[in-house]
Amino acid sequence: MEHLYAIADGEVVPDQDEPQVIWCLDEFGPLNLMPHPGRQWAERGGKHKDRDREPRPRMRATYNRYDGVRHLFAAYNLIDDKLFGHVKPRKKRVQFLEFCRYLRSLHPAETRIAIVCDNYSPHLTTKKDTEVGDWAAANNVEIAYTPTNSSWLNRIETQFTALRYFALDGTDHPSHKAQASLGRRKTAACG
Repeated sequence: MEHLYAIADGEVVPDQDEPQVIWCLDEFGPLNLMPHPGRQWAERGGKHKDRDREPRPRMRATYNRYDGVRHLFAAYNLIDDKLFGHVKPRKKRVQFLEFCRYLRSLHPAETRIAIVCDNYSPHLTTKKDTEVGDWAAANNVEIAYTPTNSSWLNRIETQFTALRYFALDGTDHPSHKAQASLGRRKTAACG
């Protein structure tokens, strides 16, 4: 993983069989339809601040999750400094491989790519389920895993902090479609 980061930072020139494109991939969520309190530059209302202003309305209560939750599959391209993401209702191996296929489709088949991800079970190839490893070998992809309990070494984690701060804090989305739309606009502006 450190060698891949050195390639991405331009400290090492990749050999012929080494990846030319490095992706950092992880899941963000669950994304709930609920008010997300946040900080903002606004005057405080209420009878003890300014007597002429009305108090701010209370945030709505969300006791039920009728529409379920969503998960953001996101990948950060270290070479191009771009962030890509798809919102999915589940985060299992099938959705992980769908997103990996999407990342693979962004580059020619002869270009070797690397995907850095954590040790979450849908990312792993095991004796019982070799689907991820078989797909990677067949599609010129190298999958590198962060050490156990060290997912913070994945460089996409800092992007998630910015996404939470700039796209989610201070929002109250009426639907998952509206929430995903705002997330796409914000990631496009950041990338």
